[in-house]
Amino acid sequence: MSKKVVKLMVIGFVLVFLLVVVVNSFTVVGSGYTGVVLNFGAASDNVLSEGIHFKIPFVQSVELIDTRIQKLEIDSTAASKDLQEIKNKIVVNYKVEPQYSAKIYKTIGKNYADVVIAPATQESIKAVTAKFTAEELITQRQSVSSNIKDLMNEKMRPYGIVIADFNIVNFEFSEEFNAAIEAKQTAQQLALKAKQDLDRVKIEAEQKVTQAKAEAEALKVQKQEITPELLKLREIEAQLKAIEKWDGKMPQYVSGDNGTIFNIPVK
Repeated sequence: MSKKVVKLMVIGFVLVFLLVVVVNSFTVVGSGYTGVVLNFGAASDNVLSEGIHFKIPFVQSVELIDTRIQKLEIDSTAASKDLQEIKNKIVVNYKVEPQYSAKIYKTIGKNYADVVIAPATQESIKAVTAKFTAEELITQRQSVSSNIKDLMNEKMRPYGIVIADFNIVNFEFSEEFNAAIEAKQTAQQLALKAKQDLDRVKIEAEQKVTQAKAEAEALKVQKQEITPELLKLREIEAQLKAIEKWDGKMPQYVSGDNGTIFNIPVK
């Protein structure tokens, strides 16, 4: 092999080495992430923000930590204040505070959701659920979620993890409790219907009393207004109506004062 070929090979090797060195001298931290700098694999306190950064090639490496809001779904079982067993389906939205990225990576690792968030969620659910009866867990669902979220934030604060939202997707109770709830609702509906029927009967009775009072008052007024002159006027009015109906023919029979009936011949 000639010296010229060897020289070209050496130059090529140097160029490749330099290219590798240059490529490994920079790292890119994407949007929504932070970068924890590792020196020979050991995590340091140096945290890189979004963008391009210089690092010592072959000495330093960068571990990315997701600081966006993430979702964790959990199935949990807890007991209510009245000792009813409740199965919960929970959705937790959380995020890592960027400045805590190095601490989380060094003390917990990248599986911090399984190591600290999931157990804290289970513990918080059991603690808060025990303060409410099964029925209150249904009627005060928003308050229950808020209390669990506050307790979880208190537990996660030392780790630099924020619980952005906490949602109870579903409550599941025993068949016996569901039957009891259904029976109670049926009883309430029947009681409401009975009350409505009673109110309707009372209103109808009051209407009848009012109507009777009005009729009695009208009769009273009429009696007060009846006078001999009014009776005479009514008699005259009746005679006038009879005359209006007369067909012009004289009656064939008339009644006497003693009740005798006389036949009046028609000429």
